[in-house]
Amino acid sequence: MSDTPRKILLVAACALIDTDGRILLAQRPEGKSLAGLWEFPGGKVESGETPEETLVRELEEELGIVTRIPCLAPLTFASHTYETFHLLMPLYICRRFEGIPTGREGQAIKWVRPNALRDYPMPPADEPLIPILQDLL
Repeated sequence: MSDTPRKILLVAACALIDTDGRILLAQRPEGKSLAGLWEFPGGKVESGETPEETLVRELEEELGIVTRIPCLAPLTFASHTYETFHLLMPLYICRRFEGIPTGREGQAIKWVRPNALRDYPMPPADEPLIPILQDLL
């Protein structure tokens, strides 16, 4: 146990799945921490928001797509200690959304087959989610 208490950061993530069973990954843009790594879209849960509300908001802001809370199914979560904080990240599955995802914040995006997820370097918190998605799909 650390002598220095770490802030717990709650971040919601979503595995968007298309009709071909591929998962959408977004590449963290330059200037952000962990730039260049691939991740599941999502973002920080703001005060007063649920993780589901966060995903509806973030998916529209980051990718220009519209989804609704009933279209988000909780799958698992990641719990990872970084140097200055501890990340708690619920992962949701979403197969129903409106629009075509595009990187609206300068991030590259890519639809990836489950068996190819390990070909994309990810933040340490995202990596344990890969086998769960591969088993599901």
